[in-house]
Amino acid sequence: MTNRVAYAPQDVQKMCKQAERDHEAKKLTLLMDRVKRQIAERAGENPGMGRGPASAMSADSEVLRLPSRSVPLER
Repeated sequence: MTNRVAYAPQDVQKMCKQAERDHEAKKLTLLMDRVKRQIAERAGENPGMGRGPASAMSADSEVLRLPSRSVPLER
């Protein structure tokens, strides 16, 4: 005889939502690392360029850009 744990439906839903949040957090972390690496590579390619307001704005807008595959379309 095995000892099986039967979770209540609410618990399963909570665990699924938590797993989804964890997955999204991991994807966001990977995306931020990739953007940081790209910014560092571009800074290495153009060392003479100062970080004035225009270049700071373009770097910030790049960070805020959404990934090509958005989450609502995956569901």
